[in-house]
This record gives sequence, C-alpha cells and structure tokens, in this order.
Amino acid sequence: MISGLPRPALLFSAFLIGTAVQGQGACEGFGPQTPRDITEDTGTNTQLFPLAPPSTKMNLCNIHTHTNAEHRGPGFTVSAGDGVHGGFQCDDTENLTEAQMAMPEGFEPAIRNVVPGDTIEVHWVHTSCQVSPGPGLESCLSDACANPTLRVETQVFLVVNDETALDFNDFTYGGNVVDGFHQSKAIPDNTGEPVVFRGSTTGPSFSEASCSPLQVTWSVRPQCARLSYQSLNAWAANGNVFEEDSSHGIRALVTTPELLAPLN
Repeated sequence: MISGLPRPALLFSAFLIGTAVQGQGACEGFGPQTPRDITEDTGTNTQLFPLAPPSTKMNLCNIHTHTNAEHRGPGFTVSAGDGVHGGFQCDDTENLTEAQMAMPEGFEPAIRNVVPGDTIEVHWVHTSCQVSPGPGLESCLSDACANPTLRVETQVFLVVNDETALDFNDFTYGGNVVDGFHQSKAIPDNTGEPVVFRGSTTGPSFSEASCSPLQVTWSVRPQCARLSYQSLNAWAANGNVFEEDSSHGIRALVTTPELLAPLN
C-alpha cells in the first residue's frame, strides 16, 4: 500500500506493481478487459465509461512495446503459443527472407526480448493528466490527477533487419509538443482504420481470472507494418525518456464475452 494516496491512485499503483485482483474462473464485477480479437464483436460487458478524447487532445505519457501482439487480427493471426511471450505474430512473418531475420553483423543489441523476425505491439499511452512523458505507467498520473482518463494508440510491427523499413524514431516523442499537448512525432496512419473499444490495461500480471480495474479507451490498427530493427535498437540505446530497454510480455487473449465490451 502507498500511504497518502486516494483510493483511485491505490488501484492504479496496484496495477503498476503487478498486483492483480484474483477471482474464481472469470472475474466478476469488473469492466471490460483487454486484449481481444478485434475481428469479433462478441462482447456482452455493458459497464460503460466515457470514451477518451482523441489522442491529439491528451498528453502522451508513455511508449512501450510487447513482444508478439497481445491483440489478434486481421493482419496478426499466427499463434505464438502461450506464456509470457505468447500472443500473435504478423501473418507476413512467413514471407521474410533469411537476411531480414538475421541479426545485423557485429551488432550489439540494446533492447532485450526482440530480434529480427519478431512481432511487437507498440502502445502509445495518453492521459488526461497534465504530466510529462516518462518511464512506466506511473508517468500517466500525478498527486493532483489520481484517476486519469486513458487512451492507448496501438500498432503491431514486424521487426526486420532492413534499414529501409519504417524508422521507429519517426514515431517516438523527442520533446514534441503540439497545441500544448505532449505528442509522438507520428503514429502510423496507413495500416487500416483503427478499431476503437473500451477495455483495461494489459500485461502478463493479468488474466481472465485476474482482472485490471483500470478503464482504457483502445485504438488498435488492424494491419502490421514492417519496422527496422536497427531503428528500434537505436531508440533503446540512445537514452529514451521512457527508459525502455526491454520489450514486455503479453496478457493472454481475453475471450469470455462477459469480460469484453461490444465493439463500437
């Protein structure tokens, strides 16, 4: 427990340190959970909360990656199995050449849990709080803003040994402020219309029997894009403000209809 914080902040802090709320079978009484299959509108959880404003009207507070996609489809349907780095791979993985999956010669990796040929899911986390981007999701709230409105913009990438692929540094923060809001320099806009839905926070601390109490508006792009491994590694190596040097694990896909919101 963290003393001196109101109850919403305590819930948020419990999430940050990986303390999940346990249940028997599927959780009961919780709002909609994430990740989900964005091709299926099977949700029956009608616990409502307002959708977050557009990300351009919120402050970017964190950028992080998960190895393999937490969500499923349509461009990332290949099962990567179970476990912390299970989830889904980009459908285009089978078309990569040996060279695209090879570690660059003489390369010293700066980011852990990612190699060429891997799929990653990138989360640009935005908050209603007046805060600056920083390490961890604790950067998304403050003593004066303990129960933030949250939006996560999401893109799944196929990481390749190819410096002509997309440059991750085009999608990072770099001190970018637009109309008074902290923003990433860009987010991919050519990978399909994002699927927007109500959900929760993710990560391997949670499951269908161990739910997250946080309310999040998700915006998940449906197709993969190829990303230069060299550029992702450079972001980790050059002291990014988020202090990210390792790709995170995944939360298993939520499939119980009672834990999913209807798609908008």
